[in-house]
Amino acid sequence: MNGLLGKKIGMTSIFDEAGRNIACTVVEAGPCVVTQVKTEETDGYNALQIGYGEAKEKNTSQALQGHFEKASTSPKRKVIELRDFDIEKAIGDLIKVDEVFNEGDMVSAVGNSKGKGFQGVVKRHGFRGVNDATHGQHNRQRAPGSIGAASYPARVFKGMRMGGQDGGRRVKVQNLRVLKVFPEKNLILVKGAIPGHKGSFVILEK
Repeated sequence: MNGLLGKKIGMTSIFDEAGRNIACTVVEAGPCVVTQVKTEETDGYNALQIGYGEAKEKNTSQALQGHFEKASTSPKRKVIELRDFDIEKAIGDLIKVDEVFNEGDMVSAVGNSKGKGFQGVVKRHGFRGVNDATHGQHNRQRAPGSIGAASYPARVFKGMRMGGQDGGRRVKVQNLRVLKVFPEKNLILVKGAIPGHKGSFVILEK
């Protein structure tokens, strides 16, 4: 599986040939450095370990500093593994955006969604509320309603949709189309939205 590690820059929009305005996300994809090459013989599977983003030495453990020195590169903020990478690369090589992605490719984006804190059932699960605001319904529009039966089973079943922590979790969005690639700036434009805030790390998989 080919892919790259990058950073979400923000959102913009472009016009297609038909004059339609298309919302898209700008991602700075790479360049990523190969920090380790795993093979079937040594590790039991084939994978490339790639790093992205500069990190300070004082914030990097000595074990990781030695790991990056083997790849002849500076410490990286984020490191991931991609299995069965199609492009032949050696340790210390750079992977650029135009080597992996082309315009029209379908990709998947993996990132951590924005944290929304404690939310009620309307925002968290899309509950509608109790009918209309009239006919004696006081303060029930955003309430969850009944959550259980009677003296039997006398408990709340696991998985009941209730209020709670929302967002701030790993999300994968599939089948996003690559609209444009700017290799000189390491930028890629992907149609639609990608999870995460501006500046967050994003994994693009092909």
